[in-house]
Amino acid sequence: MTRKYYQVATACPQCGCSAVSHLSAEEIREKYGDVPNVEMECSECMFKYQEKMENACPEWAGECRLGQ
Repeated sequence: MTRKYYQVATACPQCGCSAVSHLSAEEIREKYGDVPNVEMECSECMFKYQEKMENACPEWAGECRLGQ
C-alpha cells in the first residue's frame, strides 16, 4: 500500500515567496500537530507567520476534522 501525501502550500505575507511541502499524515502531525493554525518561517526573508491549516492544506484539514 502506498503512503498518501498531502500538499501544504503557503505564501509569505511579507515578501510573497511561496513554499510547498509534500508530507504524509504522520509527518504533518509530527511537524505541526492537529492544530487549526500552523507556524511558518519564510526561507527568504526569515519572517515568522501563522497560516490557517484549512488554507495551507484543505484536504488535511478536512480529513482530520479541524475546527469541529
